[in-house]
Amino acid sequence: MQMQPMTAKELEYIVDSISNEDLLIKQCAVTAVSANSAPLKQICGQMIQTHQQHMQTLLQSLQQHQQLAPTQPQN
Repeated sequence: MQMQPMTAKELEYIVDSISNEDLLIKQCAVTAVSANSAPLKQICGQMIQTHQQHMQTLLQSLQQHQQLAPTQPQN
C-alpha cells in the first residue's frame, strides 16, 4: 500500500500533538524537580521518556510524509 500525502487537517493534528507532548514533558520535569518523594521523581522520569518517545514518533511521521508533500500550493 502506497502512502498518501497528509491532509492539512492531519498536519495540524500532528503539530498540535507535538505541542501537547512538549508541554507534558515540561510539566513532568517541573514536577520531578519539585517533588519530595523519590518514587514520584522516578514516575515523572518515566513519563518524560514516554512523552519523548511519542514526540519522536510524531516527528518521524512528518519526516516520512515530507517526501510526499506537494511542492506547489494545491487549489
